[in-house]
Amino acid sequence: MQCSWKAVILLALASIAIQYTAIRTLTSKPFQLCPLPSPQNLGGGSCDDYPYFSINATRKTHILVLATTRSGSSFVGQLLNQHQEVFYLFEPLYHVQTTLIPRLSHSPNAADRRVMLGASRDLLRSLYDCDLYFLESYIKPIPTNHTTDKLFRRGASRALCQQPVCNAFGPSDVNVEEGDCVKKCAALNMTLATEACREKRHVAIKIVRVPEIGDLRALVEDPRLNIKVIQLVRDPRGILSSRIETFRDAYRLWRIWRATGRRPYNLDLSQLTVVCEDFLSSVSTGFSHPYWLKGKYMLVRYEDLARNPLQKTKEIYDYLGLPLDKNVEDWIHANTRGSNEPSAKHKFGTVRDSAANAESWRLKLSYDMVEYTQTVCQKVLYQLGYKTVKSVDELRNMSLSLVQDKTFVPFL
Repeated sequence: MQCSWKAVILLALASIAIQYTAIRTLTSKPFQLCPLPSPQNLGGGSCDDYPYFSINATRKTHILVLATTRSGSSFVGQLLNQHQEVFYLFEPLYHVQTTLIPRLSHSPNAADRRVMLGASRDLLRSLYDCDLYFLESYIKPIPTNHTTDKLFRRGASRALCQQPVCNAFGPSDVNVEEGDCVKKCAALNMTLATEACREKRHVAIKIVRVPEIGDLRALVEDPRLNIKVIQLVRDPRGILSSRIETFRDAYRLWRIWRATGRRPYNLDLSQLTVVCEDFLSSVSTGFSHPYWLKGKYMLVRYEDLARNPLQKTKEIYDYLGLPLDKNVEDWIHANTRGSNEPSAKHKFGTVRDSAANAESWRLKLSYDMVEYTQTVCQKVLYQLGYKTVKSVDELRNMSLSLVQDKTFVPFL
């Protein structure tokens, strides 16, 4: 008996849905809104069974960096990670993707995106609640006794490389390299990580696996949370160039186009167009100032941050309502002036000459690739203040910036 391709797809989607439902059922706790404090109900109601509300009584700031791959999000994440009172997590949604949709490409289809979104929102809500046990359901192999060495980029979080989570480093070790953390710290104890999260005044999470801000509306509106979204954008031409260098297998045909000057007939153009479509949709939502984003949305261009890292970081911290401590300033000075250190060459590293790096794509992409990008991404380039070029000479002339002076004011 033969099955149609539609039936096969439906069965696959049903399997994914059943898997996610099982995870959600086994790990979630009943949803219940406790009475929120107000002059009318002081002392009324009880949230003893829901410790989150006692944690959030001091109004933790829940920071969400919304970005796409190769847009400078690791750099922005570290600007938050260096703050002594911030508990930072690097890409926890990686585990959702690899568990539910292991073969998810850089351009997922609509069905894959829907599956990811539901699971991602639930996980983010739990993580902001400092419930790291919820994450265990997505880590493979499943942690034993709440202990694992498989947390993605564990070393990118200072809080997970410090006492009491890790005893390999003391209070004086303020700049622990990610690789050293992974080598010297024992397997991650999720109980200790949860306690470390609860001891911090704020929680920051960086994600690149949610397409646009509208997908997070339910999370932003959740009265239990105090979410502040930082949407990071970058010139799509720069994103494309960086992806070609970083994801060499996935972008092999783009490299052939760049080398030969001929666009392969089977090139996956969605690897570029989806980025621009998501950016356009997301920033259009942000710029329209919907009521549910009031006080909760700030757009940051990577190029502005790269050119004036300290000033732009101060603006970000002002928006978040947090003091800019010395650790953050020291990290900026150490990581934005260029370096010959090996870590500066790592594709996911943050040590680099940030200003020079921002427009380096102009020396790497061929003109016909730039011209094509400008055609399909015209609207978002204009909206974000990125100038187009009309010749090879204009493209290569690095004395002329392609980033307009444009101010993006947080929606307060």
